[in-house]
Amino acid sequence: MSKESPPPGREDVPGKVIELRVHGVSGAGAGQVLDRPHVHQVAGDRSGGFYRPRPGYPDSTGPGGVVLEAYRWSDLPSGTAARTLSLVFLLPFMLSNVAIWMRPSGRGSGSGVKVLCRLIALNLTLVYVLSAAGVALDLIAWKCMGSSRCLAGRTWLSWLGDRPVGLRLVVLTVLPVAALGLLWLLSVRPGRSYEAFRVPGGGPEGDRLSAVGQWDAMPMVGRLRAIHVAAAFAALNFTLLAARGAGGPAPVVIALATVAGAVLVACMALLCAPASLERASTSPTDRLAATARVVACALTAPTLGVVALDGTPWATSTGLPGYMRIVAWAFVAQMGLLLALAVLALWRRRGRDPRPVLLRGLGAPVIAAAGVGLAGALSAELVYRTAYFLNRRAITGSAGDLVPPPLAYKWAIFTFFLTSIVAVAAGGAVTLLTRPGRRRAAAAIVARDFPDAPPEAAGRLDRVARTIARARFTERLGPLATVYACLAAFGLATSVLGVFELQPGPFVERFLAVPGGFVNFGLTVGSYLIAGIIVGLVVGGLFAYRTAEFRRYVGVVWDLGTFWPRAAHPFAPPCYAERAVPELAKRICYLASQHDAVLLTGHSHGSVLLAAAVLQLPPPVRRRVALLTYGSPLDRLYARLFPAYLGRDVLHEVGARLDWRWLNLWRDTDPIGGWMFAPHRPGDPPPGDDPSARVDRRLRDPVNVVTPPSDSVPPPLQGHWPCESDERFAAAVCELVGRLRGIDRG
Repeated sequence: MSKESPPPGREDVPGKVIELRVHGVSGAGAGQVLDRPHVHQVAGDRSGGFYRPRPGYPDSTGPGGVVLEAYRWSDLPSGTAARTLSLVFLLPFMLSNVAIWMRPSGRGSGSGVKVLCRLIALNLTLVYVLSAAGVALDLIAWKCMGSSRCLAGRTWLSWLGDRPVGLRLVVLTVLPVAALGLLWLLSVRPGRSYEAFRVPGGGPEGDRLSAVGQWDAMPMVGRLRAIHVAAAFAALNFTLLAARGAGGPAPVVIALATVAGAVLVACMALLCAPASLERASTSPTDRLAATARVVACALTAPTLGVVALDGTPWATSTGLPGYMRIVAWAFVAQMGLLLALAVLALWRRRGRDPRPVLLRGLGAPVIAAAGVGLAGALSAELVYRTAYFLNRRAITGSAGDLVPPPLAYKWAIFTFFLTSIVAVAAGGAVTLLTRPGRRRAAAAIVARDFPDAPPEAAGRLDRVARTIARARFTERLGPLATVYACLAAFGLATSVLGVFELQPGPFVERFLAVPGGFVNFGLTVGSYLIAGIIVGLVVGGLFAYRTAEFRRYVGVVWDLGTFWPRAAHPFAPPCYAERAVPELAKRICYLASQHDAVLLTGHSHGSVLLAAAVLQLPPPVRRRVALLTYGSPLDRLYARLFPAYLGRDVLHEVGARLDWRWLNLWRDTDPIGGWMFAPHRPGDPPPGDDPSARVDRRLRDPVNVVTPPSDSVPPPLQGHWPCESDERFAAAVCELVGRLRGIDRG
């Protein structure tokens, strides 16, 4: 499928309607999307390209004689090894970045939600740096290098073990600095400017889907990156200075710590001015953020000098002085921010959309809590597993541990274990409690679809009913996510117990009458659970990159998460929509100038890309465009999870801009896609005069439950799979092509 220039006159045929197909997150090849074996590339590059059937082969046109073209974007959000590493290290940051786009469309401008989401994202960066400092400074430099038993037989550490404490800390500081550099490298895609993909239709429209791809996020990402780097270095310097001053701070230590604290406060203050932070042009925030970064980085040199050269005796402590308190309060601050975000989200959504909404308007705090909980678990596992390695045996929490991990991380792992148990129990309970209702609804659908099924098809009917019942479980995921978010926030609160030097085992045994052995069991199992998650993410990333079928399931979260621009966390993965949406809009404008009309067909997430592109088309182009969506999550997921950007009003706007030349195909067996405006199941009232009521077309799935005479097996269940080869898809294409050809072009 190499890129070739077609013969003159063969690429663009005037007087024709062209059908532009956009695939979903399955990573399908261009030949599969076009349902043609021989294709060639006509525009774009290997990451995102446009393909057509190769000229000279039979059956190169689509239904109704349309010219076929496909946009393949699946390589835009992915890479090779970088993708695999990013799945592990950047997933919490990606979740915190998605949270800011999930704010409810209620009262007020939403500035408070933006501020809280960005403060949560900043705290995530601090937790990341503190965990790296915990490994390098607390576990290795302070505890292990201060113990001859720990250094025994470890020449790679003993060379520094007999050096002064200050020198050990200064040398090992290179590790958290390198960790911050790795984070920055993983979050930056090697250089392609998206200026060539800027949309032809004008500027962004605020809290709308059209802002995705139109909005130049790079100035804001630069400001956020400067703020996060400044805060990270300030936190690292403050940790070193707190340890240095624990035994009696000198005036220079107090002065440097004051500067580090002022930088942290300044970074938080900058995030509290969203209007200035989001400005596309140069703003005072640029200079302030750059100044904070320079001051924080420059502060590192005198901080290291004081730590290495100050002759004041170090405080006697089992761990790096002050470090445990800093970590515990960082976790508690996260819990406070999550609680404030939940209260504000509830206030903003009050009195709004009466429909049942996924996550009940709490999408932002729930997803933010998921990101925070995952980040806390990964950080705790890093510190806990390093201590396990340095101890040469399992950690029991006894006084005999050579290198005991900070108590805040032990509490984090134990509460993660409890959260996992409760979450699994809640998932099982919801599954069992909702199964009868889902099965009854599915059985009613099957009875209406196949009223004349013969007795021998009973097994097939039961399988169809079970598939529909499973597909309807999607709406039940919201309560489960909310329960997990509450548990994760509560787990963060327990970390404050580490400030009071309370061990999980004795505390639980004393106040809850639970044997201390259960706590040790929970610590071990919780640690292995987190390690399993890390391994699963790495293996999933490898298979998602190498295997298209596996990517269909594992890559969904990644592709959907990286669809949204970086508006909260600068270390989140880059947004591919900044190229895909403008590139689609630009290509549609070109095709409209070369052909009579353009039919846009999008499967799954491809329908979201097309909806965003339609909102960016200029009026002369929109008058010659129609839209066909299938397996689309636009209403079922996006409109309910991202109501401020893709609510029902935006869906009506998409239809109105196309003069309602829009059809949506959906199946009851699909767990992701659904109807836009009305289900139109058998027995439902006929559509009224509202044009939106005529958009949806339900596809019975399967086509039949009995084996046709021409086959040996009954028709398969399609679920969320594309339907380009379905006759009903071809009929919908022909209907929209007929509408396009009937447009008055005068």
